[in-house]
Amino acid sequence: MESRERVQRAIRFDRPDRAPISHAVLPAAQLKYGPALDEILTGFREDFGWDYLPDLQVRDYPALYRSGRNTDDFGTVWHNEWLGICGIPVQCPIPDLARYREYRWPEVFTAGPPKGRQYSGHMMGYDPRWYARGAWITFFEQLQQLRGMENLLMDVAAGPPDFERLLDDMLEFNLAWLDRWLGLEYDGLHFADDWGAQSGLLIRPQTWRRLFKPRYAEMFRRVHAAGMDVWFHSDGAIRDIAGDLIEIGVDVLNCQVAVVGHDWIAANLRGKVAFRTDIDRQRVLPLASPAEVKEEVRRTFEACGTARGGIVACGEVGPDVPIVNVRAMYEAFHEYGRLEVEA
Repeated sequence: MESRERVQRAIRFDRPDRAPISHAVLPAAQLKYGPALDEILTGFREDFGWDYLPDLQVRDYPALYRSGRNTDDFGTVWHNEWLGICGIPVQCPIPDLARYREYRWPEVFTAGPPKGRQYSGHMMGYDPRWYARGAWITFFEQLQQLRGMENLLMDVAAGPPDFERLLDDMLEFNLAWLDRWLGLEYDGLHFADDWGAQSGLLIRPQTWRRLFKPRYAEMFRRVHAAGMDVWFHSDGAIRDIAGDLIEIGVDVLNCQVAVVGHDWIAANLRGKVAFRTDIDRQRVLPLASPAEVKEEVRRTFEACGTARGGIVACGEVGPDVPIVNVRAMYEAFHEYGRLEVEA
């Protein structure tokens, strides 16, 4: 079975020959492990058409991954003490919402424009054998980087003048950005916003549904109208809005399974949405034994998938994950990716 068909069948619960594999390697892990990591990942080719570890120079890293202080296209200043790990915004371009009308959005054509199928700077022409997934579009997180986290949460709670305008302008920018991606040959586009803390949502679910759900729905409608799938990443305990995300069109959900809860996912979401899995990266991947890593993969696959599919095998590789655990995770992807889990 070709990789593109494998991914499409997994998303649509149409019995792929195995769970497709998706790499998620932080640049810091690439820098730390180099050829040792390359050897493992090239032995477990992913199903999205990218050669592992492209020749990406440090100077080409996005501002949030470069060490020191760097400014992105939106005017946010990032501080990073560890090259290849996402830094923190330390200076935001709209600290005072009363002066929002003075802010100038970046031109869509200069804000890191898509140039075809790309992954970590690696470009290649369209190849129908592979499932092409593009973009990494944020909404809530971009608002945080424009306003600052504390300011944004106060905006959400108090609804000051110009906040709705900021939300609408953010949507307008993202829709223009989406139009550029939708003009290219992709099978799916990726959205991401971390909505959960360790035990619950960052804001009230009712507020999320009022302010953010309809704006996500508009973006997702545009993706589906172009015949593409919607992929959505969100860290934290997002139980309160998982059903809403599925309702408005998320086809593949990437959440922290161990935080949301294996049993909760099995009881409430399994079979309703496909998962790009997240193998516990808080405790298991960095701290457990290789045997425990394999058991976590099995447990995650059983919680998220069915005998008909629903799994894209993925686990984030950071610099804190021992190389033996990286190998164990990928070996388990192959071993349990063919497992006939209970429907």
